[in-house]
Amino acid sequence: MAALTFDSLSFKDKKNSIGIDFLKIFSAEIPKKDLSSIGKFSITKNSIIFDTTQKKAEKKFNFLLAEAFKNLENKLTHKKTIYVHKNSGIPLIGHNSFGLIDRNTSIIEVRCITGCNLDCIYCSVNQNKRPIDFVVEKDYLIEEFRKLIEHKQINNIEAHIGTQGEPLLYEPLPELIEDLASFSEVSDIAIDTNGTFLTKKKVDQLIDAGLTRFCFSINALDKKIAEKISGACQKSSESNFSHMSYNSEHILEIAEYISKQDVELIITPVWIPGVNDKEIPKLIDLSKRLNCNIGIQNFLNYKFGKNPVKQISWKEFIKKMKKFEKEKHTKLLFDFKKDFNIRKTKPLPKPFRKKDIIKAKIIAPGRLKNEMLAVAKKRIISVHNCSLPVNSKVKLKIVREKHNIFSAIAV
Repeated sequence: MAALTFDSLSFKDKKNSIGIDFLKIFSAEIPKKDLSSIGKFSITKNSIIFDTTQKKAEKKFNFLLAEAFKNLENKLTHKKTIYVHKNSGIPLIGHNSFGLIDRNTSIIEVRCITGCNLDCIYCSVNQNKRPIDFVVEKDYLIEEFRKLIEHKQINNIEAHIGTQGEPLLYEPLPELIEDLASFSEVSDIAIDTNGTFLTKKKVDQLIDAGLTRFCFSINALDKKIAEKISGACQKSSESNFSHMSYNSEHILEIAEYISKQDVELIITPVWIPGVNDKEIPKLIDLSKRLNCNIGIQNFLNYKFGKNPVKQISWKEFIKKMKKFEKEKHTKLLFDFKKDFNIRKTKPLPKPFRKKDIIKAKIIAPGRLKNEMLAVAKKRIISVHNCSLPVNSKVKLKIVREKHNIFSAIAV
């Protein structure tokens, strides 16, 4: 008998297949006939038992699992999902949706998952235009994070967990934070969150793991306006997933709880002109009551984002913030280098420059429609308007290389 037990997988019996849940929100299936080719089998919640040798069971099941993961799906968004792990051949540097982003400062951005439970009307990445989700293996993230730290050769590094979505959907988040906190060079670990999955128990768990800052996206206190902004009160004709409700009372309760803990809280609303204008002063008052900072963000129009209104100029935005500062006696305009101790660091080498012509290999579909991902020199490269199949060799012209985030076109 061979028993294969997993921490991140659970199994359930279906009519003609065995359903697999991965990291709680992802699913795949393996046909029973394929499993039977290994030997007679049975399942428990986290194990599958075969009537064969351990070596044979592990080898053949791992092959079937890899095949099943080619059709991995995010159960929340119902989107095809790419699992990025250390044996996937997908580098963690080069894309802005997943992996690690080093902008040559003391902050390293950690992007472990895509996808969100909300459908905010101002979303800069517009999940509805992105048919593919990504989730990254925790140990792979930590392994590559270590390399960046060794390259920087400095202390007081901030690991900032921010995603194109909601990072609390990442099931091993506490373990990720704990591993990041184990690096002596890391002094701060921050997370961006909409707060909908936070409970007092979860807050305590994340703080105990080593989290030092919650960047809490609260865009309104008025219940109806908050629901409208979150997209929770309606179903978009473009969207292919159901949104969870947005409970303003719960969000406020959690913010108050966080403010009383030994951790930093920053309220991070987006000011959407004509939508939440009257809510901004209320949120400033909330930050004063909770004795925490508030970082008001100017809504910006993005090519692939949602654009419910036209953005205002930075000049007008700054003028408005200065007016609020005077009225509310609260600091709203920050010098991020000084106020958050952000320092320039040793630049991460770029293997390509803009206009370079390179040879690469297509390895996976990208997040956007008609986007494919290519690999060359340990970097992932976004190739737009590309329909070449996976494993194709391609010649590319680099059109973007800022911060080691690469885009290219096929030539």
